[in-house]
Formats: sequence, C-alpha cells, structure tokens
Amino acid sequence: METVLLSANMNNIEACVHMAGEHGLGIEVMAFAFPHVLDGNWTKTVQAYRSYLRDVPGPITLHGPFMDMASGSPDSRINAVCMARYQHAVHIASELNADRIVFHANFISSIHSQAYREDWHRRNVDFWGKIANYAAERDVPVTVENMWEFDPDIIVDVLEAVNHPYLRACLDVGHAYLYGPDYTFEQWFTRYEPFMIHTHMNNTDGKLDSHNGFPDGVIDYTDVLARFRQMETLPTIVLEMYEIEAMAASLPYFQLADVTA
Repeated sequence: METVLLSANMNNIEACVHMAGEHGLGIEVMAFAFPHVLDGNWTKTVQAYRSYLRDVPGPITLHGPFMDMASGSPDSRINAVCMARYQHAVHIASELNADRIVFHANFISSIHSQAYREDWHRRNVDFWGKIANYAAERDVPVTVENMWEFDPDIIVDVLEAVNHPYLRACLDVGHAYLYGPDYTFEQWFTRYEPFMIHTHMNNTDGKLDSHNGFPDGVIDYTDVLARFRQMETLPTIVLEMYEIEAMAASLPYFQLADVTA
C-alpha cells in the first residue's frame, strides 16, 4: 500500500489535516518554504504546526525554501545565504520530527554550456555534502527535487558523487514531463530509482506547472503509478496540488484505508 501525503499550504492546512485523518494520510508542510515565515516569528509558527500535526496518522515531511535559492553559487555571499536557509529549514524539520525534507537544486536550465555544467556540478557536490552532514546530525534525510533540470543526470550525478545516506532524491513527475521532455518518463524514473525515497505528483496541461489533480491533465497516472508499484520499496508520494479538491479527486487512484469508517 502506498504512503500518500497531502501538500499543505498555510491556507489549507486545517482541511488537509482533516482529510489526512479521514484516509490515513501524511502531510507535507509548505509553510517553511517561504522567506516571510523564516524571517518572522518562526518559533511561534513551529508551535502552531506541532498542534496542527499532532494527530496526523501518516508521516510528516517538509518542503524547504526554494525561491531565489542558488545552491553552490560561485558568489560566496549568495552561497552562504543558501546554506543558512537550508540549515535553518533542516533544523525546523527536526523540531517537527519530520521524516525528510525537500529542496530544489535550481540548475539554470537555459545555460547549456559544458563549462557551466561542470562548474555547477563541482560546487554542488561541495554544497550538498555539507548539507548532508548537517542533516545527518539532526537525523533528517534531505531529498533533492528536480525542477527546471532538463536532464536527470544533472542532480543524480551530484548524489552519486556525494554518496551520503542522508542525501537522496525526490522525483517530481510533472517537472520531469514539462522541463525534461527529451527524456522519457522511464528514463527519468530509472536514473532516479536508486536514490528515490520521495516523489511529488500532480498533473499539467503540458504547458504550465499548474499542479492539477490526477484526472486533469496530459499525464496518465494509472501508468505512472503502475511503474512506481514495481519498486521494491515505494517512496513517499506527495499530492503536490494547490487545491484540496484536486487532492480529493486523486485519492481514488490509490488503495487507501478509510480510517473514519
């Protein structure tokens, strides 16, 4: 049986927690991905989320900050900001007893030069190695999610080079379809599989990263889930959708226990 989580933003957290309780689901917390939360009274927000999540039957995960983040930047001051942001988020994940945390790599996909790719790889091996060590000290596995990366090797090559048990992969199915169309889903899946412990799922019209429910888009999630179900150990599956209705429309694709029945 799949382990399914709902992506809870600050506007729908209560509805997500209620649905999680009905169906035995987990929650991925989005609140601490945003600068105004991290720079505000974040300890108070952590306390509020402890209360929200107290009775959630499934696992808790955290989405880390991603806006304007440039891990392994050649600018040491920018890199220091990213390191501080990510470490702060890992600390919050440990405070919430989260099972894992998700970060983006934010490779600049419009640059296709080999020199940029090689330099980016070298700097990111150093960056993510340090993050993995920090995460290990707090027992929070880090997963790196594909966003604009057009080639599955971009992130997986870094994970292989770092070779750390606390640095794993999150395959975002919609992002792979939208931003990596030169590779089939099977190619993305096969490359990520050895490192994949987490995945984001939603649908799209093939043009925009619209985070639709499974029935609403060009991706056939019956086929996608059939491929995931061939894995020896399934990753945690996050329904990363903006609307609670879209998540509800996607639940029939899974075999879930009706906890409230």
